[in-house]
Amino acid sequence: MTLHVSQTFLTDAIPKISILLKPTSTADILALATVLLCSTSYLLKGIAWNRPDSHASQLFQRPQLADGALIQSKKKDRNIARKLEEHNKDVVIFWGSQSGTAEGLANRIGRELHLRFGLEVLVADLSDYDAETIALIPESKLALLMISTYGEGDPSDNAAAFWEWVCGKGQTLNLRYAAFGLGNSNYTHYNRVVDVTVTALDGFGARSIMPVGKADDAEGGTEEDFMAWKERLFESLHRLGHEEVEMKYLPTFEVLEDDSLAPIDLHDGEPVPDVARTCSPIRPLKVLSIMDLFGSGERNCLHMDLDLSDHPDLHYKTGDHLAVWPINPEAEVQLLLKALGITESPITIKSLDPTIRVKIPTPTSTSTLFRNYLEICAPVSRETVLGLAQFAPNQDAKSYLEVLGKDKEAYNSFLHRHYLTISRIMTLASPNTAWNVPLSYLIETLPHLQPRYYSISSSSVISPRQPSITALVVNTPLASGGTVPGLTSNYLLSLSNPDTQSYSSDKLEGGKLFAHIRKSKFKLPVQSSCPIIMIAAGTGLAPFVAFLTERKKLMDIGRSVGEMILFFGCRDVSDFIYQEQIEVLQEAFGGKLTVVTAFSRMGEKVYVQDRIAERSEEVLRMIEGGANVYICGRANMSKDVERALGERIKVGKGWSDEELGEWLRKLKAMRKWQEDVWG
Repeated sequence: MTLHVSQTFLTDAIPKISILLKPTSTADILALATVLLCSTSYLLKGIAWNRPDSHASQLFQRPQLADGALIQSKKKDRNIARKLEEHNKDVVIFWGSQSGTAEGLANRIGRELHLRFGLEVLVADLSDYDAETIALIPESKLALLMISTYGEGDPSDNAAAFWEWVCGKGQTLNLRYAAFGLGNSNYTHYNRVVDVTVTALDGFGARSIMPVGKADDAEGGTEEDFMAWKERLFESLHRLGHEEVEMKYLPTFEVLEDDSLAPIDLHDGEPVPDVARTCSPIRPLKVLSIMDLFGSGERNCLHMDLDLSDHPDLHYKTGDHLAVWPINPEAEVQLLLKALGITESPITIKSLDPTIRVKIPTPTSTSTLFRNYLEICAPVSRETVLGLAQFAPNQDAKSYLEVLGKDKEAYNSFLHRHYLTISRIMTLASPNTAWNVPLSYLIETLPHLQPRYYSISSSSVISPRQPSITALVVNTPLASGGTVPGLTSNYLLSLSNPDTQSYSSDKLEGGKLFAHIRKSKFKLPVQSSCPIIMIAAGTGLAPFVAFLTERKKLMDIGRSVGEMILFFGCRDVSDFIYQEQIEVLQEAFGGKLTVVTAFSRMGEKVYVQDRIAERSEEVLRMIEGGANVYICGRANMSKDVERALGERIKVGKGWSDEELGEWLRKLKAMRKWQEDVWG
């Protein structure tokens, strides 16, 4: 109940009370005064109680809510147009990247546009902004898109929301843009993502300032394709009235040595978390066992069992991928430290631009920076060779780099004969002199270390907490007689021998590696009675081992299992990984599983696509009977299989190329034809 007291009531009531309580002594007078004072105070306070207390909420405020409000107030602005205006940026460079290549190119061209043209540039991860706000970018700004095509013509994980927006309808844009796609012509859907994106943007009313550029990594041509497109972009900027300024190196990051930091204060190699919605958190996984499937000393193919028991937040399904985060070999780390003339020391990294995020955990140390966070073992590009020239310790070294970097043919020939990492090119150019290359330049120029993806070769039905992967240890031969070691596969090999001197010993202790799980669309049909055709070469056999063991389990519990045929190609019988296991499964299925092998180095060369062509009638019969087709291995193998089968179908059915193409498109749209390919 609310008490309402008027001033009239008080004026009338007080005299009447005074008459009724007329004092007869000094004590009565004092008592009456006390009563009147208390009553008046009570009534007046009732008026105040009816007013809201501006500080009342503080009586109930909890510290965690105050912290939450502070976090909310600092929440990242996902409106890209507002971000450009707020920071007075002229250009935004969007990147969609699966392996880190597109991200690296976006950062490189962003720095060069700033240094060469004086433009203010924002390099933007597509997942950091709401795609619909792209429509708000004014025509006065310029947008560049660096986007890759992954797998079966899919966008990268960080471009998923952007892709949904691009494939939508009813957008209206006043955008000026230029686009560069990264793909591989060995894949069926070569650079599909950039093609669809450009068509959609033009349909929305956006205006391209130049033809779309495309990189083809089938022959390792991404770098040269990018450099050619970049020159055309600069020509377009000249036509738009942008003038070049004198170029000089300006750091994006500040890197400071801080000897006050103790080892316990430093980040010591944990990877940067992946926020992609298709990926799990990154966790250190225990290695339970490692087995060499080849069993010979010359070549290695590893079967590795891992343990998820310590991480209840990690789960996988049959057909998913496990992403392994490698570390760089110690020899390369020490060679780079020596070339730079520095020793291991604690460092902090700060961004000099509020729109640029430091993606390397900081504080850290110089050795950890090179060991865990930068791709110091990747071949350096011609552009990087030319960029290093500005930091050369003497004129001879500068001339060496300029001659090598400016001549495309000479560079390619040199790369064919030498393992050319950042530390090795500096050592070759000036072997006995320390280079004064800023750490900020290396952080800006070198790609960040990225995970390598492996198909999981175990079934989540049978071993839900112990996924397995299969990895071929790669060592690419050089014309000079040396080799280029595969970074991740050799790192995994070292885990089988912790006494190796190739890696920092403390990084191999405990038999753990950093990894995360990536969801895949490469899945068995829901109905176990559905027939399946599996086509693999090399380690592409891995997910099919999981498929077969899972179907065997379903059969054991009474489920009906459909007809299965496995085509597998490799060099010779000694390369037939999981042979005994597959033979046991074949016998257990009692005629439901047919295994067809193709050996390329045993007498007449026979490849898996040759076996497909030989049995095309059987394959087509199964497909028309509802079978799912699965292909796993290198992209060129998948393309050859599709071509070989397609030629036989065209002849058998009298189809044209268009009719065959439409048939394949329908199969893929219905998820009846699935590919898990790479390279």
